[in-house]
Amino acid sequence: MLWKVKPSLDALNQMSANTAVSHLGIEFTEIGEDYLAATMPVDERTRQPMGLLHGGASVLLAETLGSVASVLCIDFPRQQAVGLAINANHLRPVRSGVVSGVVTAIRVGRKNHVWEIRITDEQKRLVCISRLTMAVLDGRASGS
Repeated sequence: MLWKVKPSLDALNQMSANTAVSHLGIEFTEIGEDYLAATMPVDERTRQPMGLLHGGASVLLAETLGSVASVLCIDFPRQQAVGLAINANHLRPVRSGVVSGVVTAIRVGRKNHVWEIRITDEQKRLVCISRLTMAVLDGRASGS
C-alpha cells in the first residue's frame, strides 16, 4: 500500500470543512491502495462567467487531491508536504454536472512527490490532466 496512514473518507471530508475545498463542494469519495478520488460539482461556485467549468476550480481540485495524497505518504506531523509546481491542461469544456478527480503517484521519494491527477466528466471523458510536484520538508509549518 502507498499510504503510511489511511484515514476514513469522513475524516478527509471533515478536515476540509470551512476551507476552499468545502466551499467549492469538493468531496472525497474513495481511498484505494494507490489512489485517492474526489468529486466536484459544476455549478455557480465552479463555473466561469461564460458558463464553463473554471480552469482554476479544476486546478484547485487537482492540488487538493495531490496535497492530501502527499500528506498520507509522509510522517505527519514530523514532516510536511508543500506544493512546488502544478501544471494543468484543460481538454474539454463542462457546463454542468459533476467532475471526478483521481490522483496517482508518478514518484514518491523521500524529498519530493510527483502526482498525476486526471479529472473526468460524468461520461468518463478526460476534462483536465494535471501534474503536481510536492516538496517533503522536515518539521511543521510555522503558520505565518
